[in-house]
Amino acid sequence: MSKHALSISTAVHDQQRRPGTLSISWGMPERGVPAQALSAYHQVFTAAAALGTTICVASGDHGSVDQADGAGNLTVNVDHPACDPLVLACGGTQIDENVDVVWNGGSTLDQGGWAGGGGVSERFALPDYQRMAGVPASIVTAQPGRGVPDIAMSAVNYFTRCDTYEGPSGGTSAVAPLMAALVARFNQAKGKPVGFLNPFLYAHARTFRDVISGTNALSGGPGGYAAGPGWDTASGLGAPDGTALLNLL
Repeated sequence: MSKHALSISTAVHDQQRRPGTLSISWGMPERGVPAQALSAYHQVFTAAAALGTTICVASGDHGSVDQADGAGNLTVNVDHPACDPLVLACGGTQIDENVDVVWNGGSTLDQGGWAGGGGVSERFALPDYQRMAGVPASIVTAQPGRGVPDIAMSAVNYFTRCDTYEGPSGGTSAVAPLMAALVARFNQAKGKPVGFLNPFLYAHARTFRDVISGTNALSGGPGGYAAGPGWDTASGLGAPDGTALLNLL
């Protein structure tokens, strides 16, 4: 088991703190993850679901290619571990003219390619909770698969403090803990962990504020996915309405 998977497992099985939700703000292109590692992570996420722990994961910060171009990457990739069907994949939005759109900084690949990750897994099958979501086939393989992200929230206008750094920040790395905080509020209100939320969220897609504009394609890149009505591979179900969801839990 990798050190990252082991650290998640340690947190999930912490009998003292018993976390109701965890957030993960790192990842890598799915295609670069060995099959053994994919299986190890999936086992940890299976345990988390069984224990009632909601895992919120950033969908990636480099658009449809899922990484900056430092390695000459010109291929569409989905992010792991966000693509695992047992986690809640968190994409990004920004506000343009008072409307939520897909987060896309407009930078080219050689400038970092800052935009929300999203796409279709080549390694995980389409989960049951996405059967009616209209997940398209992968633009790489033309095959179906697990769609990413599940939800999207603001990825801009954060101010962070970490070690000796203070300053503006953002990305889907900020969305994952934001969603985890909402889940923590759900847990507090219900007096118990709400657990693996994905089937519930897709069953109540009407409570989300739909994001219908924008794309995670990067300028000069290999293409990507555009937002549209309903679930899509750029913004998921859209932005959650916490009050509406809590009333339905």
